Amino acid sequence: MKEYVEIFKALADENRLKILQIISGAEHCACDIQDQLNLTQPTISHHMKVLQQVGVVNVRKSGRWMHYSINKEKLALVWHFINDNLVNNLNNNIVVSKKECE
Repeated sequence: MKEYVEIFKALADENRLKILQIISGAEHCACDIQDQLNLTQPTISHHMKVLQQVGVVNVRKSGRWMHYSINKEKLALVWHFINDNLVNNLNNNIVVSKKECE
């Protein structure tokens, strides 16, 4: 469970979600992300470090540039966690307690 908490913390940032949108279709270098988001290089590096630490992005160094891509396997695990633990429970209309709150 702790792993998912850390992933959701990392995803709970608007810029990080925008970064994931940018790299969702293909690998991008840090300079592309920087240009699209109009953020400084240190800011991009910080966000990418957070995303790397929780495993949702892959990194490849080419010359002096870092290239980032989505870690599809890790995001698939997150999706399955959400689907299995939240969506399915909603679909099954599970009643946890019939006790009325006072």
